[in-house]
This record gives sequence, structure tokens and C-alpha cells, in this order.
Amino acid sequence: MSVTIHIAGLPLERVVFAPSPLAELGTALHTLAEPGHHPGVHGWATATNASLKQDLADRLCEADFLWRTTFSDILLGFAGLRDASAQPGGTLAQDLDLLDRLDDESYVMAALEFTCGALYGTDAVRSPLADAALRERALDLAAARGPQQQRFTQRLLDDPPAVRSWIRRLFEDCDRAFFADTWRRVRLQLTADAREKTELLRRKGLAATLAAVSPALSTDEAGGVIDADKLASARTTAVDPAVGPGVTFVPSIHQWPHLVVLHRHGWRPVVHYPVAAPEMPGPLSVDQFKLRMEALAHPMRMRLCRNLARAPYSTSELADQYALSSPEVSRHLAVLKKAGLITARRRGRYVQYQLDLKVVGRLGSDFLETVLR
Repeated sequence: MSVTIHIAGLPLERVVFAPSPLAELGTALHTLAEPGHHPGVHGWATATNASLKQDLADRLCEADFLWRTTFSDILLGFAGLRDASAQPGGTLAQDLDLLDRLDDESYVMAALEFTCGALYGTDAVRSPLADAALRERALDLAAARGPQQQRFTQRLLDDPPAVRSWIRRLFEDCDRAFFADTWRRVRLQLTADAREKTELLRRKGLAATLAAVSPALSTDEAGGVIDADKLASARTTAVDPAVGPGVTFVPSIHQWPHLVVLHRHGWRPVVHYPVAAPEMPGPLSVDQFKLRMEALAHPMRMRLCRNLARAPYSTSELADQYALSSPEVSRHLAVLKKAGLITARRRGRYVQYQLDLKVVGRLGSDFLETVLR
């Protein structure tokens, strides 16, 4: 599974790296709403949440569906403009001005992304502002998430301009309360990362640059696609002249462990990636994580792991202990070894196997990183 961006024939100068104040504010708000996702900035989240005035905290809760469960595309609003030159602004005010240029239908469909999920990434032009059935569906799904979200969705559908102004004021108040200081602290690092990746792209090409951005990103030999290894299957194109050919990479300090790929139909593709992460190994591929889960799903392999967690064992020792044939034990060990769960080393005539406790100890973190990526 992956999210694929088609880039065949796209000049490398149309692959742009640029920080976005609004996108960074969105990831900061997500971190405040879900600090458990972001242990590396737990101290910042705790201190910032404690300093929020009650009125601002209440308003953030009212609109938190925009950044808590999904990262709304309005936080990357520049990508929705049918303008080849549209890129993130240098200030939050400039990013908000770009967001204001979206028409109401584009804005509402992006804001209500979770209610229009079946249409996301397709060329469907139905809008809950004009389609009664889609409007009813949006309200029903909002109601399932609670009365507060239902009221907000109703307001947005009834009067988009008023709610858009309310959201802009909310973001501006966040800037005054905490984000201006946060942006000053991270801006130089984000700008430096964007400059470094741009230079790497010029000198070493796309494949090396994607590897430097994230181990979850890759390209094919022809350089015709960008693949993001995620628990999702989707595709978009960066060579559509209607929306301005190109793809934008937006670095973020608060983003880890998420790797967001905006693939809304008619919008510029955007890869929103973390530039700083806790000191942990790089992310597993989705296929490798599945191998580990499937390897441990078999009851006999779980029993073998009980031994291999305590000491090294040879195939014949395990076969004797469990009254199995050596070939049968070997088949189980081969599955565990392919999944990277055990190590093997030769001792004289015998090969001894042992559980890799470091790898197994990371399974919980690997699971969370894979599903949150």
C-alpha cells in the first residue's frame, strides 16, 4: 500500500521545498490536542496547554476536528489555488491570505474532509453546499462525533463566510497567544532544512533527496512517481496543468511520527514531513511490519519465542523440546528470521537462534508509527 504522486516529465525545479507557518500551526494544534502522538515535544505541549486562556482553549476545542483526527487540507490552503506560482507564505498572515482565496465550496469540502471521505481524491465535484444528500450525510457523520461538532458543521454549511472569518480570527489569536514565539524558534531550522533539501535535489537528484526526507519515501528507476509507504492506497498527479504542475514538500518540527500526503483531486500534491524526531530507528516499511505481525500470529512461533527470549537455541534443541521435526522448526525459524525478529550465529557445528529483544521491544512503537504515519 502507498500513496503515489505521478511526476513523469516534471522538471526538478517544480519540486519545491518550503516551510509553511499555517501548516506548522496546524501540527502544533494537533500536538496540543493529541500529545500522546508526540512524545518528543511533550514538555512544550504541557506548558503551552497550561498557559492557554480559557476562552481560547474553548474555541480550539470547538474546531479541533480540523486537526485532531485528520489534518485538514485547509491548513495547506495554498495547494488549492489554481496558480502555478502559489507556494506557502513567509508569515502566518500571508498563509491565511492564501487560504482566503479559496472559494467557499473548496474550503467547506476541505474542512469537512472526514464527512466527504468517499469523495476524497476523486474528480467528483459534488459539494455539501449544493448537494442536499451530501449535506445530510455531512451532518449525520458530524452528529456521530458529538453535538459540538454537529453544531459547528451546521454553522459552516449555513454560513461559510462567517465561519471562515471565525477560523481566521482563531488562528490569529493562537499566533498572539503562543505560536508567534514558536514560529520564531523553529523558522530558521525549517528554512535551513528546505534550503538543504533543495540543494541536495540539485546535486544528487530525486531519489537521494527523498531518502533524506523520509525512509518512507521513494521513487522508481525512471523517476516517474513518488511513493509514500503508508497504510493507504491513493494516487494523484503533479503534472496537471490545470492546477499548476509541481509538488511541494513542507517541513515541520511538530509533525513526527506523521507523514501527510495531500492528494485531493484538483489540488497541488503536498508532502508534509517531519524534520526532527526522537532518537529512534527509521520507520519500518508497512510490508515489513505486516511480516512481523503475521510471524507472531502463529501459536507455535509464539511458543518458540518464549525459549528464544531466554537463551540461544539450535534447531534440534527446539525440535526435541516441542516434539517437532527439525524441518518443521526450521520453517518456523525462517519465518521469524525473515521478519527480522530473531538473530542467528554459528557455534561450531550448530547455528543458534535468539530473539532480538530490541526489535521486539519496539513492536508497540512500530505499530503506532505505522498507523499514524
